[in-house]
Amino acid sequence: MFSKLLIALVCMMACSMAAHGKSAAYLEYIETYHHIAILHQQQYGIPASITLAQGLLESRAGRSRLATMGNNHFGIKCHGKRWNGGKIYADDDAPDECFRSYRSADDSFEDHARFLKQKRYAPLFKLKVTDYKGWARTLRECGYATDKRYADKLIDIIETYELYRYDTGQPIIAQPKHLEGDESLQHSIDSQIYEEITSVHEIVQRNGLYCVIAKSGDTYSSIAEEFGIRSRKLLSFNDLGRGERNDELQAGSIIYLEEKHKEATADTPDSYVTKTGDSVHSISQQFGISVKSLCKLNKLSTKNSKRSLKPDIKLHLR
Repeated sequence: MFSKLLIALVCMMACSMAAHGKSAAYLEYIETYHHIAILHQQQYGIPASITLAQGLLESRAGRSRLATMGNNHFGIKCHGKRWNGGKIYADDDAPDECFRSYRSADDSFEDHARFLKQKRYAPLFKLKVTDYKGWARTLRECGYATDKRYADKLIDIIETYELYRYDTGQPIIAQPKHLEGDESLQHSIDSQIYEEITSVHEIVQRNGLYCVIAKSGDTYSSIAEEFGIRSRKLLSFNDLGRGERNDELQAGSIIYLEEKHKEATADTPDSYVTKTGDSVHSISQQFGISVKSLCKLNKLSTKNSKRSLKPDIKLHLR
């Protein structure tokens, strides 16, 4: 009977919310991970709504750099010698902080549950599993996050997406509140969370490298801030200087989140014939090869890498 209710809950939640302008990324995340959240409520006594809300907020619905490149969905840091697993670095309260990296998202969810079973978070388990507001506020009080509005953000997400229904297994009957389209969604949910929902960049892979595709109005600084990378490092990944960090990017530009290759990957051609408007830098971005390496392969100077090249020049890519 309980499993039937869960099936009804998932189907009705997805259909009802999708019809009212909800974030597709958030709905997809909920559909993907709700079963883990429910299982952890049964195993560890952590409300499924809290697990899902934290995952959504901390990982930007699974699209943050920590989640995509390190399977870290909850922003859990290394905490010194207490962590012997993989590591990934990002800017947070301080530059280049160490965060835990996992083999899979499931491992991240499991570590999150065990992380909350520490003595530090003992006050949480004195609360009812259906008291999502108490859990959200106590998480903040116990120091899970430094953001003073952390609890409010979790509560906003839980109530907007009706995640509290996962805590009881009740199917969705009533229509979601305040959801007559994207405009009403903006007014019903915390404005900062709404901005995170609508402006987040999806991390993709090009040339075997993690990257994002720039949108209109983006700058290197804004993308660096979104993904917890120092702007200087992001500029370095893309063979640019500090003076270009606030330049507005052209929509559709590839922005790499890690160092480019020294030569073309196996699934790219051995050479490239230049076209009108090409530059060493544009070709470097197109094939994910660093400017320095591309110049070395073709005995070119690294100076003026953005200067247009003559067309019909054959360049070696490996």
